[in-house]
Amino acid sequence: MLQFLIRRSIGAVVIMFLIAAFTFFLFYAVPQDFAALSCGKNCSPENLAVIRENLGLDKPITAQFWDFMIGIVAGRDFAVGHCSAPCLGVSFKTGDFVWESLMDRFPLTLSLTIGGLVIFLLFGLGTGMLAAWKRGTVVDKLASGASIVLSSFQIYLLGPIVLGIFVYSTGWMENPKYVPFTENPGAWFIGLLIPWVVMATIFTAQYTRMTRSTMIEQLQEEHVRTARAKGMSQKYVFFRYAWRGSLIPIVTILGLDLSSLLAGGVVTEFTFDLAGIGRLAVESSLTKDLPLTMGAMLFGAFFILILNILVDIAYAFIDPRVRLS
Repeated sequence: MLQFLIRRSIGAVVIMFLIAAFTFFLFYAVPQDFAALSCGKNCSPENLAVIRENLGLDKPITAQFWDFMIGIVAGRDFAVGHCSAPCLGVSFKTGDFVWESLMDRFPLTLSLTIGGLVIFLLFGLGTGMLAAWKRGTVVDKLASGASIVLSSFQIYLLGPIVLGIFVYSTGWMENPKYVPFTENPGAWFIGLLIPWVVMATIFTAQYTRMTRSTMIEQLQEEHVRTARAKGMSQKYVFFRYAWRGSLIPIVTILGLDLSSLLAGGVVTEFTFDLAGIGRLAVESSLTKDLPLTMGAMLFGAFFILILNILVDIAYAFIDPRVRLS
């Protein structure tokens, strides 16, 4: 296991370097004067030269890339001050350090992810297991039918409907907002409850169908039939053998979903007017704030790589055959 972790960690570092290099040269290959974007409309040549020097844009592209990579691991100095590692540069528009801007938005994105994750795993896995246990009954048909209907919805459609009913029409709840958990746990929960429920509704439908299908498939496996033939109870076989075997495809999809949510749930944040990393990435791309856009992309790539490693580790604990290999 240790060798596996070392090998995957080295591979992740190499992949992150390649992603950073590709992203950097792709953006900076655009024929655009980024100093002019930072300076504004009425910018004198003197101010333009100062800004270009402060941002390091007067150096060759290879030197800029070297400074960028060194800044990630050791930090670097700008005219606005020292940028501690991991330094992803300075925003062209605001003059703030990119890493600090990402960290300001990350608590909201993390809160959205954790709350939605808890809800859709509890209901999605629970409903899917119940449907598989009651296969062919009314319970199974209701769960399967509801999952098909709910999976056809999208957040940008379901979100305004829920807001219209519970916020604007009845006034039962307030508009979603983010309050740090450390300041007021109750306000944190209430402020994000609607986004959690809406987001979890879509994912719950997906995980219900997946759990049901994988459980039914596992119940037809030879080792499960053998366990039944040995006289083991239906409940023991269901949870000890079928449930464990069905986890691998679920964990695979969960890793992908988590990485996309942690990288920034763009649709959710825009639907409920929440300022998370997803919204920051879109806004920075619209304003051509390339350091901020690059930082958001690398931030998302980091979580994708980390969660892929965690998924592989989870495989080893779930399936002994993977651990032995």
